[in-house]
Amino acid sequence: MTDSPDVSTPSPTESEQDTMAAARDIAEVPAVELINTVAVHLLSAAAVKVGLADDPEAQLDLDEARKLITALAGLVTAAAAEIGDHHARPLRDGLRSVQLAFREASAIPDAPGNGPGEKFTGPVN
Repeated sequence: MTDSPDVSTPSPTESEQDTMAAARDIAEVPAVELINTVAVHLLSAAAVKVGLADDPEAQLDLDEARKLITALAGLVTAAAAEIGDHHARPLRDGLRSVQLAFREASAIPDAPGNGPGEKFTGPVN
């Protein structure tokens, strides 16, 4: 008979359990829903940063808006074929709205085709 120490696997911490639960939850969500959710978050944040929120003077940040709009344009352009026109059309409309709002809010407008996201969408007028 050998004396072997009792080696047991430690049970996951609460944080690890939360992470595992989140991974299980996200695995059940369709890709179209995830893409739309991310796009709506980017769109909402961009709208705030271009001054379309409650307190435009305090929330206006065109540098941040440019990044958000470019990321949104890349996502919408890349995902459009995968998510279908039914889902892509409202995202494109929202994207165009924040691109135009950016152009209006900018003291020195970008040249056509050089605005945020326009390398993905083409010039916005």
